Amino acid sequence: MTNLLEVRNLTRSFGGLIAVNDVSFSLRGGRITALIGPNGAGKTTCFNLVAGALRTTSGQVFFEGRAIENRRPEDVCRMGIARTFQIVRPMRDMTVLENAMVGAFSWTRSVNDARDIAYDSLESVGLANKAHAKTDQLTLPDRKMLEMAKALSTRPKLLLLDEVMAGLRPTEAAGVVRVLQKLTENGLTILLVEHVMRIVMEVASTVVVLHHGAKIAEGSPADVVADSKVLESYLGAGFHA
Repeated sequence: MTNLLEVRNLTRSFGGLIAVNDVSFSLRGGRITALIGPNGAGKTTCFNLVAGALRTTSGQVFFEGRAIENRRPEDVCRMGIARTFQIVRPMRDMTVLENAMVGAFSWTRSVNDARDIAYDSLESVGLANKAHAKTDQLTLPDRKMLEMAKALSTRPKLLLLDEVMAGLRPTEAAGVVRVLQKLTENGLTILLVEHVMRIVMEVASTVVVLHHGAKIAEGSPADVVADSKVLESYLGAGFHA
């Protein structure tokens, strides 16, 4: 099976700081891959390079066999890659539905089409019943789901989720897990940055571990959490899966 995304020897430096250092990995379609590592490991920078928000220093990114590195973010989005952000900032003077419609305008100028796909996106994350509410009425979990719905409204094939579980209680995170599993069952591919290893172990088929910008491990969750380099640099010797 052809990989949906191929990251080859990706490097990004900021002056003397190498934030991402010769990183390579690939994503199979319809699966969840987790990108983990300590703070400052280069995870969000890697996301930004894939999504076009940053230019690469060197290396290549292939999506569906096409080179996409250094393309504009809006062009990458139209190709089928959407992303969320760690800090959610919904547009407060608009309804939940109107917020979700913004993503749809990346591929259509029809208000009716944008409204339809936005509503479908809200329904897929459990927010359809709040479509006409103002965003200041939303809880943190709802705001997280709205951020995801906005990305889904762009009709992506690959969804990049940056710490979507951050700040959520275990029961709230469990609800997000159910949404992610349903999305992949429907064919979506997800690259997930996540610090909660219980979540990673539950949802990811593959885990890529970064440390000081470099990849130090890749494999199944069980293999990665047993890797001595991962235990030493990130999880700690006392970690138990």
